[in-house]
Amino acid sequence: MNDRELLEMAAKASGNTVYSAAGLGVRSVMHWNPLTDDGDALRLAVKLGLHARICRRMTLVEMREAGDDICEPHGADIYAATRRAIVRAAAAIGEGLAPFPTADQIRGDWT
Repeated sequence: MNDRELLEMAAKASGNTVYSAAGLGVRSVMHWNPLTDDGDALRLAVKLGLHARICRRMTLVEMREAGDDICEPHGADIYAATRRAIVRAAAAIGEGLAPFPTADQIRGDWT
């Protein structure tokens, strides 16, 4: 799963609306990127009730009711690894939810 797909699934899990334009990636009314923003990642973890454990060499996000735990090696950036682990866990939750409605389905609700 690429970063755009991770963000879309994480947004879905958190109840955020995302708009994807061809070639532009994820867009929303406000800029939201928990892969690069510590505050967005923390809010995502809190909203979904995720438990992150920062260990010496990796970050572990416990998925209790949603499946297997997510492990992300720290590599050169412990903060980026922790954000990525949170987003991967949220994306795993989002994958289990119903799909986003299409633009046609949304327009159909208003006609």
